[in-house]
Amino acid sequence: MSATLAVRELCKDFRLRSGLRVSTLAAVRDVSFELISGRTVALVGQSGSGKSTVARMITQLERPTSGQLLLDGRPVGRRGAALRRYRAEVQLVFQDPFASLNPFHTIGHHLERPLRISGRATGRAALRAAAVELLERVNLTPPEQYLDRRPHELSGGQRQRVAIARALAPGPSVLVADEPVSMLDVSIRLGVLNLLARLQREEGLALLYITHDLATARHFSDEILVMFQGRVVERGAADEVILNPQADFTRALRNASPEPAMSRRFLDEARRRGVPMPDHVRG
Repeated sequence: MSATLAVRELCKDFRLRSGLRVSTLAAVRDVSFELISGRTVALVGQSGSGKSTVARMITQLERPTSGQLLLDGRPVGRRGAALRRYRAEVQLVFQDPFASLNPFHTIGHHLERPLRISGRATGRAALRAAAVELLERVNLTPPEQYLDRRPHELSGGQRQRVAIARALAPGPSVLVADEPVSMLDVSIRLGVLNLLARLQREEGLALLYITHDLATARHFSDEILVMFQGRVVERGAADEVILNPQADFTRALRNASPEPAMSRRFLDEARRRGVPMPDHVRG
């Protein structure tokens, strides 16, 4: 399902209390961009720059102090059925797959619950079949071996694939991935990024990829936005931002990244494994 999510001048303030003193922290200021079906936008910045706060506002886990979200040109509902429909359309993949999955429930429960709540499947047999299909979509096969397991019985990469499958369960058109590979071993990160790229391409998802890793941002996104102290300080096509940065912070971030040869080895390995790439890095 195609969709466009427009983020307009999003701001978020947090009230801080220390004894009798109350102050305000401006966490996000005037952030605007668009997420379009079939394209990936990377939101890049250091820890504390406001990236995850933007993700939580987009997915309505935090209410913006000001600004607007428009899904296909329509303002997002604040409550009731309108909010539930929006949350089904815009799903979040959390950074830590172990913390985001309830250790007391089976993998089948984690997948069947959003299917049931969203109305995409009803009845025990239909729910089971839909959960099997979700596991197959994230390359956890044979799926029957996973349904009755609990999160602690899976590896970190397998847990993150379950988290992605759970996010797909309501049938979203927009997927927000908040540093989805930063908690995983280096050896399995590429597989998860490959999965996200395939899902984006095959299902026409609009993908927001939040990361501090410029190498993966460049190779797996069409557009990059760089955040610093709650503001977007630079934006543009992925290659242009990385190869010709204009903002001082972007240059500092690039200089702190692995040297180009390491990035090239990463890209060569991705191509060898058949990872789908944006147009600007396919040549």
